[in-house]
Amino acid sequence: MTDATETGLPRAVAIAWGMHEVPQRGPSRGLSHERIVEAAIEIADAEGLAAVTMQAVTRSLGFTTMSLYRYVSGKEELLWLMQDAALSVPETLELPSDWQEALRDWADMVRHAYRDHPWVLEIPRGPISVLMPNSIRAADHGLAAMKDLPLEADEKIGLILVISQHVASVVELEQNLAATGNVAVTAEGARTLAEVVTPERFPHLEPVMQSGSYVISEVPVVETDEGVESEYDLGLDLIIAGLEQRVRSAEED
Repeated sequence: MTDATETGLPRAVAIAWGMHEVPQRGPSRGLSHERIVEAAIEIADAEGLAAVTMQAVTRSLGFTTMSLYRYVSGKEELLWLMQDAALSVPETLELPSDWQEALRDWADMVRHAYRDHPWVLEIPRGPISVLMPNSIRAADHGLAAMKDLPLEADEKIGLILVISQHVASVVELEQNLAATGNVAVTAEGARTLAEVVTPERFPHLEPVMQSGSYVISEVPVVETDEGVESEYDLGLDLIIAGLEQRVRSAEED
């Protein structure tokens, strides 16, 4: 069960909003929630999320593990605080008047937040996450982008979730591709694949593979910064196109 405060809010939420009382006495008085979270983020940035343990954090701060438990109840609570602090979004966001462009700018903002600390994608998001300050701020910016659309509030929130998931998936794909690198299939390898990927077995995919769109053939690889930009843009294009149709239907009703 999640630790809750007297107000009924989860402790992690109260801490993130600065509503949880900070210990005033004892050997850990030199600590703070901010210092703890900052130290944990530094470890995750340098060594990955798996390296973040209560022992590693306190060791980096020069305190005992028991001191840390006066501020956070455990690693799960620490991860929620790290997630929110890492996914920092600006207090204010200037958005274009055109809602399509505003949504694209909002999606880019979310994407930059994930790219700065991609390990946050390893932390599950749920009811506690959406109550955190940066999640609330990001949602407010997203609603601002859609303020003139004739949609119900739950539809707008649904769109925020859909676009956020698309952005997170693309960032995760970028990380996976960066970790594995390119695989260039030689002409001999392509012929070997052609023996198993036949038109009879895979009538729809086989032509795509023959065109070179499914795997990289033996061609000089030109390094670019494009990455998965086309997939990112395609996803947003499809979401916005569907939203445009939804808006037209709403206006006709």
